[in-house]
Amino acid sequence: MLTIHLTSGSPEYAQIVEQIRLAVARGELRPGERLEPVRELAGRLGVNPSTTARAYRELEQAGVIETHGRRGTHVAQAPDVKALADLRATRLRGLAERAVVGALAQGYTPEEIEAALGLQLAAWRERRAHPPHPLAPEGRGRRSAEQCVFAGSHDLALEALWAQARRVRPDLSFAASYVGSLDGLSALLHGEADLAGAHILDEETGEYNTPILRRLFLGQRLCVVTLAEREQGLIVPRGNPRGLHTWADLAQPGLRFVNRQPGSGTRTLLDYHLRQAGIAGPAIMGYMTSAATHLAVAAEIAEGCGDVGAGLYAAARAHGLTFVPLARERYDLTFPAEDRARVTISALLDLLASREFRAVVAELGGYDTARTGQELSL
Repeated sequence: MLTIHLTSGSPEYAQIVEQIRLAVARGELRPGERLEPVRELAGRLGVNPSTTARAYRELEQAGVIETHGRRGTHVAQAPDVKALADLRATRLRGLAERAVVGALAQGYTPEEIEAALGLQLAAWRERRAHPPHPLAPEGRGRRSAEQCVFAGSHDLALEALWAQARRVRPDLSFAASYVGSLDGLSALLHGEADLAGAHILDEETGEYNTPILRRLFLGQRLCVVTLAEREQGLIVPRGNPRGLHTWADLAQPGLRFVNRQPGSGTRTLLDYHLRQAGIAGPAIMGYMTSAATHLAVAAEIAEGCGDVGAGLYAAARAHGLTFVPLARERYDLTFPAEDRARVTISALLDLLASREFRAVVAELGGYDTARTGQELSL
């Protein structure tokens, strides 16, 4: 059964269309394979049957699927392979363009960028051929069992976790570096951190975190624990004077935008929705700004240095600002499976399971702790 994840910010039928097309392009759905009936898929996704019916109609018109009466709906025997390949190629070019634009903006030459990409690809091929195991032990070995170094995306619930951990377990040492989701996972991969925090939307599947973890940590056993689910959207001055209600509204002329740093999950989410709306990020005034935390974004708006920023409801609430909810996402903590019993990790997991921690997070606003503490082994 194909996994489809729906998010806020774009029509549900369009998300179903795109994810099925990509599944066919990747070979996950093969010619002749039967799809779920309209009502069955609608029930599984929690949407109106007319939504899935519209998605199927568009896919049939595009030649991706075929309907055969009582025999149901199937992937076309001869789908437009070129169109599907073009879809993947377009997405890849978009990812590459953002990386190149970011490097150019920091003063690197095209020749330097090309050389760096070649070296990185070579290193990645070597890693695929000879995956390290366990995770870079030479880097982690310099820390004692009572120390825990975190790297990853900033989160207010995470701040609350550190505060409780330091109060409850003063004998342990917790250090946090907010470098963004991707850099946090990179630090974990290279043994520079014991624990990583991420909320990265995988555009092809609509799932958070697990697809990229499977791609990055080849042959390595991980434990993934949910910190919380949270509301992302636009942080605006009180009353929302510019009348901003969608990601597409960021294209308003003269609008001053406060962005998060490249590699952060918030920026990845933003870029995804801008592409859905056909908007080039660099065309937005302030797109190249890089605030390190959600609170820093909210502070910029509160001080009048920007008209809108991307971030969390909890950050907007902390500064008395208005929030426009546009997405719901899952924030996960990741660490090597072999460290599950490590004293620092064990202490954090105990706190995640506590009623006290969940009560504190609930007070922040914009968080759902129903899945907090759930563990997944990869």
